[in-house]
Amino acid sequence: MARKAVAQELSRERILEEARHLFVQHGYYALTMRSIAKSMGYSHGALYYHFREKAELFYALVVEDFQMLLERQKEMIRRTRLGDMAQLEKLMLEFIKFGLENPNHYEIMFMIKDPELQRYSRTEQAQCLELFATVVRSVVAKQEGGEKKMYSLPWSLFMSLHGFISYNIHFNQTYADVKRLAEQHVQYLCEGLQG
Repeated sequence: MARKAVAQELSRERILEEARHLFVQHGYYALTMRSIAKSMGYSHGALYYHFREKAELFYALVVEDFQMLLERQKEMIRRTRLGDMAQLEKLMLEFIKFGLENPNHYEIMFMIKDPELQRYSRTEQAQCLELFATVVRSVVAKQEGGEKKMYSLPWSLFMSLHGFISYNIHFNQTYADVKRLAEQHVQYLCEGLQG
C-alpha cells in the first residue's frame, strides 16, 4: 500500500524532468539514484519503483527527448512540400527553436561528451539526422550538380545549426532572444545552397 502511494506521488515524468536537469548540471557520473531522489525529497527506493538503475533512467530521457524532436520535425514536414527550399528553411528553424527552448534536453541529446553515454543516443540521433538529410537531399536533388553534395551537405548544415544552438545555450540565450538572428542564419545557409 505504501509503495503504491509513493508511486502515485512521484510520477515517472517528474523523475525524468528532475533527473534531466541534474544530469546536465552535475554530469552523469556525479549522480546516483540516491542523490537524485534526495534532491526531490524522496528515498532512493521511490525511484527504483520506476527505474531499475541510473542507466535505465538516463536512456529513458534520451528516448523521450528524441521522440519529442522527431514528432515536431515530422509534423512540420507534413505541413510543407518535400523538396521545397521553404520546407528546409522551416525544418532548420524548428531545430534551432527546439534546441533553445529545451536546452537541457538538447544537451543530453547532442552534447554529452562521455563515449559510454553517447551510445545511448546513437540510434535516436541517427533517426533525426536521417530525417533532416532526406529533406536536404530532396532540395539538392533539384539543383544542377547536386549529386556531389548529397552526402556531405546534410552533415555540414547540421553542424552549422548545432554550433548556433550550442553557442546560444552556453550564453543562456532563449529562442525569443535570438529569433531574428536564427532566421538570418538559416536564410544565409539557404542562400548558400542556391548559389
